[in-house]
Amino acid sequence: MKTASFPSLRVEPELREAAEQSLQEGETISGFVEQAIRESIERRGHQRAFVARGLASRDNAKRTGNYVAADAVMERLKGMLATAKAGK
Repeated sequence: MKTASFPSLRVEPELREAAEQSLQEGETISGFVEQAIRESIERRGHQRAFVARGLASRDNAKRTGNYVAADAVMERLKGMLATAKAGK
């Protein structure tokens, strides 16, 4: 498979220096940038999926008339938080 390249990127010297200082042993700026791009693409995919699930849930609630009260949701979340804290 052929590879492609991204256009060169102009940044302020402070950003370049910060990136260089954050490199791990044996890591290059190019590798760092590639990994950052991959992670951003993955994160945006998760965001799109999250929004799609939310919209589908909203549409289902409108269609069925089955809604959950905000107070019930908050109580459940508080319970989940308490359980998580107790498990630490």
